[in-house]
Order: sequence, then C-alpha cells, then structure tokens
Amino acid sequence: MAYAMQQLINGVSLGMIYGLIAVGYTMVYGIIGMINFAHGDVFMIGAFLSLIAVLLLSMGGLMDGPAGILLVLLFSVAITGVYGWAIERIAYRPLRGSFRLAPLISAIGLSIVLQNFVQVSQGARVKPMETLVQGGIEVMREDGFVVQLAYTQILIIGVTLAVLAIFTVLVTRTPLGRAMRACEQDRKMASLLGIDTDRTISLTFVIGAALAAVAGTMYLLRYGVIDFYIGFLAGVKAFTAAVLGGIGSLPGAVLGGLLIGLIETFWSAYFSVQYKDVAAFSILVLTLVFLPTGLLGRQEVEKV
Repeated sequence: MAYAMQQLINGVSLGMIYGLIAVGYTMVYGIIGMINFAHGDVFMIGAFLSLIAVLLLSMGGLMDGPAGILLVLLFSVAITGVYGWAIERIAYRPLRGSFRLAPLISAIGLSIVLQNFVQVSQGARVKPMETLVQGGIEVMREDGFVVQLAYTQILIIGVTLAVLAIFTVLVTRTPLGRAMRACEQDRKMASLLGIDTDRTISLTFVIGAALAAVAGTMYLLRYGVIDFYIGFLAGVKAFTAAVLGGIGSLPGAVLGGLLIGLIETFWSAYFSVQYKDVAAFSILVLTLVFLPTGLLGRQEVEKV
C-alpha cells in the first residue's frame, strides 16, 4: 500500500508537467487546427533558460529561497514566450493559407533547428544541477517504507494548479480569451467581426510557450538533469496526453497528462522500466479505438 501511494504521488507530479505541455498543444490545435511539433523543444528551451538563470543568480548570490525560484521562473517564461512568438511568425503565419502539410513540415524543421541550436550553444553532454529544494513531508510509514511528498513535488503541484487557474480565468473572463474562443469557432467570422486574428494567434503561441517554460522549470527543479534531447520525448508524451484527453479540450489535456504520468510511473514501478513508453502509447491506441475523440474530446462538425 505504501509503495503504491509513493508511486501515485510521483505519477501525479510527473503528470502535471506533461499536462502543462499538453495544454500548449491543444491551444494551438483548437485555434488553427494544426499541431505545433516544435512545442516539445520549446519546453526544452525553457528548461535550459531556467538552468542559465539559476547559474547567473547563484553567481550574484541571489539564488536563495522562493524569491530566487520565482526570478528563475519569470526569466524562463519571458524569454520562452519570445520563442513561441517567433515560431508562429516563422513556421506558421507565412504558410497559413498553404496546404495543411506545409506548416507541419515547417514545424518539424524548426524543431530540428532548435535542438541543434541548443546542442551547439550549450553542448551535447547532460547538464546536471544541484537540488535547490530539498526535503519533504512524511505521508505514511509501512514496514519500514516511508512515503514522502517532496517539497519539489508540492511546488510542482501548487504552481501547476495556480498557473492553470490563471489560464482558465484568462480564457473565460478576458477579452483575449473571448477572442481566442471566437477564433476557435470560426476564424474568418471572428476577423469579419473586428477581432485581430493574427494577434490572437500570436498570443496563443506565446501563452503556450509560457506554459511549456513553467513545465521546463519544474522539470529542472525536480529531476536536476537536462540535455538538448529532452524536448523530443517529453513533447511526444505530452502530445499523446493531449490526444488521449481529447485534442482541443483544455481539461482533457490536463487529464491526459495525469494519466500518462501515472501509467508511466506505475509501469516503471511494477514492470520493466524499458517498456514504460510502450505501455503509455498502447493505452492511447486502445482509447482511440473505442473513443476516437479522446476522453473529453468532442466530435468536430464540418462547417459548410
């Protein structure tokens, strides 16, 4: 029981990270109907920017306590948001009226560019970092096995819930959120009604990149090891989470992220760790066989 409880905690914290990345996928798909396959590498960029910020603040003696972590998070979010804006301007806007595969190919190419840019500028070796947040809370003890909720896991869960709450208010209660929902329903009609669709789409990419930056910062704080290739696998899993939850559904993206995190963690704990990715993708296939739109997705209605 204690061992299962520990894996549940680990799975939820990992799933929160996947959920944040998956929200970026589903936002872009909801508005322009395309998948941003460079989004996983935006997560990687956010993690590297967080590491750079930690090193700079540590050199200045400012990396101390929650204030230092907040500065790291703000730095990563701000710079990564610029990357999100650039991806939309370079890979998507010029090809928006082209055939549907063109932006997809462009995004994959940009993903490769980002990977190689980080590999050349930061080196190909793994980048370790000292644990900034140590310790945790003892949840329970059974037969000598201690179930611990680490402070980093509390931070991940708390920050993720806070960010998602802010994002929900942004989408449902602000003019930008109304513009985003209008573009999702009918971009051409939204433009005719005076909504600046180009600006709305750009800001959607920026917000998605900011969420990926938060996920990258939380990943760095929790695991303390990153490299230029982490964005590929994390991006694939987050995309799987978005599809599993229902592509286009924001609650579905978070639910899918939690499920992928739990499946991966429990499989690694009770079965062969080499097949944890196979298990997650197998669950996705089974779900789509019986629920083609995902768990919380809705059937698309063709506009005529």
